[in-house]
Amino acid sequence: MGVEYDGSAYNGWQKQNIGLGIQTVVEKALSKVANHQINSICAGRTDTGVHARSQVIHFDTITERDNYGWLAGVNSNLPPDINITWVKNVNNDFHARFSASKRKYSYKILNQKTRSSLSRNYFWWVYDELDVNQMQSGAKYLIGKHDFTSFRATSCQASSPIREIFDIQIQKNDEHLRITLTANAYLQRMVRNIVGALVQIGKQEKDAKWMHDVLKGRDRKLAGIAAPAHGLTLLAVKYPNEFDIDFI
Repeated sequence: MGVEYDGSAYNGWQKQNIGLGIQTVVEKALSKVANHQINSICAGRTDTGVHARSQVIHFDTITERDNYGWLAGVNSNLPPDINITWVKNVNNDFHARFSASKRKYSYKILNQKTRSSLSRNYFWWVYDELDVNQMQSGAKYLIGKHDFTSFRATSCQASSPIREIFDIQIQKNDEHLRITLTANAYLQRMVRNIVGALVQIGKQEKDAKWMHDVLKGRDRKLAGIAAPAHGLTLLAVKYPNEFDIDFI
């Protein structure tokens, strides 16, 4: 299934003892339609306040329903800020997390002098004018396979800090700036920490080469601030062609 959600009201994707995770809400709706307990696996956990256009989950069930039955049934049991967007059957070789080859995120910034009430849950408001050309120059140092220790949360439990970034696009349209990253996988808060560093470069507090120094320093303290969660959205997850899942 593809899952779209506004993460503003939730403590991230994962089930937890304190606070409400999106996974808990989705599994409750799935279980009601399946008439038995459903446990789901997602492509990548998102943090508190982070959104998704196409989170991907898989689950096993003994219940037989057509795809529309699952789609309509689950959505009728979900709140307005969570929505199933597509459904398909997959074979036992598929795994939402381990089968994924690429994950695409976007981060949105509102770059203007005044704040916006309507954008407050989906954009990071940055008062100072950002130099997009300098940000693009800094981003180039991150392309490829690297040790991203400087951009991982101190609480990150990943066994290896090595990740591969395939592409970083930075586009500005009037006051709206969008940073899109595509990588094989991410460390905890990696995207937010990268965006925070890019904004420091855009504000000309640091030069573009500073990004290279931070990356090679392998120390989280070097990267500075993390961008707030609410500007981040999981856009898409790519799988091998054999699974026939679109990557947008």
